[in-house]
Amino acid sequence: MTQHASATRSRRRSPTAEQLRIWRAFIETGDDLRSALAARLQSDSGLSPGDYTVLLALSEADDRRLRSSELADRIGWERSRLSHHLGRMERRDLVRREPCATDNRGAWIIRTPAGADAFRRSSVRHLHAIRELFVDALTPEQLDAVQDITTTLRTHRTTPRT
Repeated sequence: MTQHASATRSRRRSPTAEQLRIWRAFIETGDDLRSALAARLQSDSGLSPGDYTVLLALSEADDRRLRSSELADRIGWERSRLSHHLGRMERRDLVRREPCATDNRGAWIIRTPAGADAFRRSSVRHLHAIRELFVDALTPEQLDAVQDITTTLRTHRTTPRT
């Protein structure tokens, strides 16, 4: 059998029961960690994970502002989802939208002083929760293994298939 035929056959095979058990544990553990972090973030700061994601992207941007389309791309959200979420954040004075002088269809998303303060206050506790729930649970070798695994999975997803 050629290497190509073997690779094609292996892609068509279903995962084994053991592989599915590992996959499920991986997914459920990730979901559990995200849920625990989200609950802590909400109770500690009143910010949702979505709020934090938007404020983080804005805090890393030049001049603390991004075009709405660029923000959507950076955080991996559909534009309609972002638009609805930004409306909720605007009502809470975390961000504001300003028209873009060079594009009538576009808007700048700008972190307000209240948004900057909320982000700053939430970050210390959120980073401590990440350390407690994730980093402290693993040895340095396990953290390196997680890095290797995530890099491999991302590379595999972005590598064109032949």
